[in-house]
Amino acid sequence: MESTHRARMLAVKADGSPARVHGAVDALVSPRSSMKPLQALAMVRNGLALEGELLALACASHAGETFHVDGARKILAGAGLDESVLRCPEDLPEHAAARDEVLRSGGEKARIYMNCSGKHAAMLATCAANDWPLETYLDPAHPLQRAIRATVEELTGERVAATGVDGCGAPLFFVSMLGVTRAFRALVLAEPGTPERRVADAFRAHPEWTSGTVRPEAQLMRAIPGLLVKAGAEAFDAFVFEDGRAGTVKIEDGGQRARVPVTVAALRALDLDAPGLEALATGTLYGGGHPVGEVRLRQEPSGPAPETLPGTTA
Repeated sequence: MESTHRARMLAVKADGSPARVHGAVDALVSPRSSMKPLQALAMVRNGLALEGELLALACASHAGETFHVDGARKILAGAGLDESVLRCPEDLPEHAAARDEVLRSGGEKARIYMNCSGKHAAMLATCAANDWPLETYLDPAHPLQRAIRATVEELTGERVAATGVDGCGAPLFFVSMLGVTRAFRALVLAEPGTPERRVADAFRAHPEWTSGTVRPEAQLMRAIPGLLVKAGAEAFDAFVFEDGRAGTVKIEDGGQRARVPVTVAALRALDLDAPGLEALATGTLYGGGHPVGEVRLRQEPSGPAPETLPGTTA
């Protein structure tokens, strides 16, 4: 064994009781982009008039494929804006073929290609709908960011303990894995037609729009219809099934290669399984073009159940 990644995991049953607990799931974490569905919920509550694919894109860490980029531009155009107002960093598409196409055509890094551009476009559209300032939309004191913070606190059932800055420049909030699990359950257990369910339903209906055509999150959602999975930087995952089974995963060293195998283990702890998950659970390592090793999950005894079980807040 060459390397080891330690994981924290919380998996809860449909009634909110714990099925599996590893590590300090009540300690503070930064869920990073796993919070995008909650950010989108705050925007919908404040007048963001998106549905379907474009609402899914507002929740996305996308791969910069052509339909992602076109969708972000469409969100901006619908609000009478263009990509010059974006404040996320310039980047190239993460999707290899899309990146190659940009470079072959003489293109270069641009804000619209950055994986958070859908979220930023939706943030700006929400500001335009409310006549809020556009230039400062990433400031924690901005009305939009205050609304997002209030939504995060409402659905997690926790006060935000600390605020940082995400890689895209937006504020990020520190809460517990327990709180994130509670929030994701609130999205899918809400009544149909509510803002919570509109976000959850759009997300689940269009998995390629929330990540990409070849990303593992989309593969998981295609394999298990009704599942919602959102990844975050530094190896965080949050998921919820339509009946309320849910969970969160944090790889303590931020090692992304361990994130999906542990998430698959959490899904299986809740009897959420499907053909094809084995390939995601055990990654093959190559040397000289040949398989020479693999990523294996080594399970340790479950920890004690959290004192406060996740419940619905809807």
